[in-house]
Amino acid sequence: MSTALASRKSRALLLLWLAELGLLMLAVLLAAWLRFMRDPEGFVLFFESALPRAFVFAALITVSMVAFGLYQVHVRHNRMEFGVRLVLSFAFAGVALLVLYYLIPATYIGRGVLAMALAFGIVLVGALRLVVDRLFKTDVFRRRVLVLGAGSHADMINSRLRRNADRRSFVVVGFLPIPGQPVHVAEKLLLNTDFSLSEIAEWLQVFEIVVAPDERRGALPMEEMLKCAQRGITITDLSTFFEREAGMVKLNVADPSWLAFSGGFDHSIPRRLNKRFFDLVAAGALLLVAWPFMLAVAACIALESRGPIFYRQERTGENGRTFHLIKFRSMRVDAEADGVARWASQNDDRTTRVGRIIRLSRLDELPQLFNILRGDMSFVGPRPERPQFVDMLSKEVRYYNVRHCVRPGLTGWAQLRYPYGASVQDAEEKLTFDLFYVKNHGLVFDVLILLQTVEVVLFHRGSR
Repeated sequence: MSTALASRKSRALLLLWLAELGLLMLAVLLAAWLRFMRDPEGFVLFFESALPRAFVFAALITVSMVAFGLYQVHVRHNRMEFGVRLVLSFAFAGVALLVLYYLIPATYIGRGVLAMALAFGIVLVGALRLVVDRLFKTDVFRRRVLVLGAGSHADMINSRLRRNADRRSFVVVGFLPIPGQPVHVAEKLLLNTDFSLSEIAEWLQVFEIVVAPDERRGALPMEEMLKCAQRGITITDLSTFFEREAGMVKLNVADPSWLAFSGGFDHSIPRRLNKRFFDLVAAGALLLVAWPFMLAVAACIALESRGPIFYRQERTGENGRTFHLIKFRSMRVDAEADGVARWASQNDDRTTRVGRIIRLSRLDELPQLFNILRGDMSFVGPRPERPQFVDMLSKEVRYYNVRHCVRPGLTGWAQLRYPYGASVQDAEEKLTFDLFYVKNHGLVFDVLILLQTVEVVLFHRGSR
């Protein structure tokens, strides 16, 4: 991934994961101590191989937490939603552990120890998250950011990153207007002073300056910015700031030179090989698990209505090449009898009864595993769009064709961050996340997206 993902926020998340991994291992040892309190010899025997078994326990639970969206850098949950996800992740991990113990008996920790470890673990993780949440609500742990500019571009920080959850890692100390440029930021947020940029930054103990002018030519105080950089203050472009803090590429502030020079777009041979290997393994494994469900879906479609079981539709793939995407048929045979391509809508009346169920559960997408194995698609990437829509959106949405520099995917970053799109405006919003992915894609990022897709499927986010 690019340096955008190596931000302090990601490092903090890594530290949180390590802390929770340690707490979960501690939960196993505490449970074993209670279980063998009256059997010292049994505890000594258990402790001989306790650490590797405790690590397996902790690792599986944290992977389950990733799958339920509890390690997402750019998404925050309220307490009720967090509690539900935490309970579900522990329940799912408990079942997975039982299966693992059956397959690999050497990892078994015992029913009593497992039950107590799960109980202790959920309490310890919940308590840690509560403490971390309280701590990061204070400004002491957040970067102090000064925004250079007060026009429409700078004001996007207020409109798009206005919630406290969006500003967990930073606090804006003020907006410094640029002479000769219009002001759109609220007056109470402005820094109206005759002091220089470097003096203001030193006075306010600024950690980072975000450069957000509406017009760059001859407007930026480069000498003052250089002074700030020499003092260790980070100078960040607005596009880079949004990429790092929101996991998106803002189309109206990102210019071609920034896209070209900001890094990313890894198409090296090692990356192509590990992505293809990941696709084959992930698609093959899912196909082995899902084939009974696919047979059941095919039978239900055949019983409900006459017509083909599978639906083939032309889509645009990597570098603009077209291919035929395969899905289970979820609509009536005459859904587009007039030949006009349409986006699916909420409660679409063209959908069959079986179709509504399989679309909601995403079972209609499973035949695309064959597209992945064939090489038309990747497991993770921007969703492939129909050529008719691509032609229209390429004319109306800036940088739309950039998303075609990688293979389209069965799931993707935009699917995690934005619901189903059915308009030009939706397509433009989803593109901000697709561009973030094509700039920053990597094996670890693909694995995280794959795990978090479990949450999307279970909670029916974005399905129609």
